[in-house]
Amino acid sequence: MRNYQSVVVSIKDLPIDIIFQMTKLYLENYEGTTEALFRCDLAAKDEAIALYSGGELVGFTTLRVYSADHNGISIRIVYSGDTIVARQHWGQQELAFAWIARIGEIKAQAPDVPLYWFLLVKGHRTFKYLSVFGKSFHPHWQIDRSDLKPLADQLARASFGHDYNPVSGIVEFSESRGHLKPFIAEPAEEELAKEATRFFLRKNPGYRHGHELVCLCELESVNMKPLTARIFNRALRSAVDA
Repeated sequence: MRNYQSVVVSIKDLPIDIIFQMTKLYLENYEGTTEALFRCDLAAKDEAIALYSGGELVGFTTLRVYSADHNGISIRIVYSGDTIVARQHWGQQELAFAWIARIGEIKAQAPDVPLYWFLLVKGHRTFKYLSVFGKSFHPHWQIDRSDLKPLADQLARASFGHDYNPVSGIVEFSESRGHLKPFIAEPAEEELAKEATRFFLRKNPGYRHGHELVCLCELESVNMKPLTARIFNRALRSAVDA
């Protein structure tokens, strides 16, 4: 059994050698992109959660936290950037658990302010994680959360302008800014049996060309699956007590 560790690091404090390793991992999994594009996106984020095994970087996720106003109400947004795990380490849960705990700490910074997860999805595996974390989100294959669409539209327009198509709910770049390599992007037969996978493929048929499905999820314990809520609430309480 492998031993995994995760570390939350401010982007501005990332060592050069770790940025190099992150870039290498990114380019091993994505095509239609460049080192410059990755580093530009990385610089626009606040934090990275780095995943290690045996002292080696084997995965990471990045995020930015910012405030917004929606219908006269102040809210906070967690905007996820790239999330990559080396193929031989698929199935580990450390990175997901570390992300949930970090969300609890972020919620503790402003407990009374609504918190949302703003996520652009390039592949069916990433889309699957929404249902691992949340009870409901937009868009969902079974649950109507169209109440979240106006906010999703607002956030996507603010970030992507005319590249965002509010009818389809897709950021449709005229030229790919990075899309998954086929060995990751294409679902296996057993994955096609899952309703969530088929839904993603219907909603975002241009995913092979770098189109991204705009998703939004409430990051509140009442909207979390039991395990997620336990990790989230434990981290929230610890951060508040500290």
